[in-house]
Amino acid sequence: MGVGSWRDVSHELIQSLPGLNDQDMVENATHIVDEIERTIKASKALLDNNIIQFGKLMLESHVSLRDRYRVSCLELDQLVDLAMECEGVFGSRMTGGGFGGCTVTLVKKDKVGALKEYIKSKYTGGTLSFYECEPVGGASTIGLAYLRHTK
Repeated sequence: MGVGSWRDVSHELIQSLPGLNDQDMVENATHIVDEIERTIKASKALLDNNIIQFGKLMLESHVSLRDRYRVSCLELDQLVDLAMECEGVFGSRMTGGGFGGCTVTLVKKDKVGALKEYIKSKYTGGTLSFYECEPVGGASTIGLAYLRHTK
């Protein structure tokens, strides 16, 4: 292909590759190229404090994982759909290895309880677990001097 990484791949290149005649491969490659662009847009949205745009990109990512990359499943799709029906939800998507697992949903803090209750009342895919997370500062270097005083 003559490219250093997937970041150098364009839609035009995908369409022009003679050996890429399998539609599933084209869809997979298209998802990857689009996901890279979504990630760049998501980073910009976060830097701009544009949570609405970030949430839209989360949902776009899920739709692409479902339709183009084909790694979602009915249970995950239902969780995302139910979450998106709730007030205060900005976005939702599957996460992890695909074909089951979990979703991550960006929701206003004061709407988390209502979201959980709504999903519990409507979800038909099996047992549910919820893990509430709050954003914190990124990774950083920490000192390990305290280890000198332990045995």
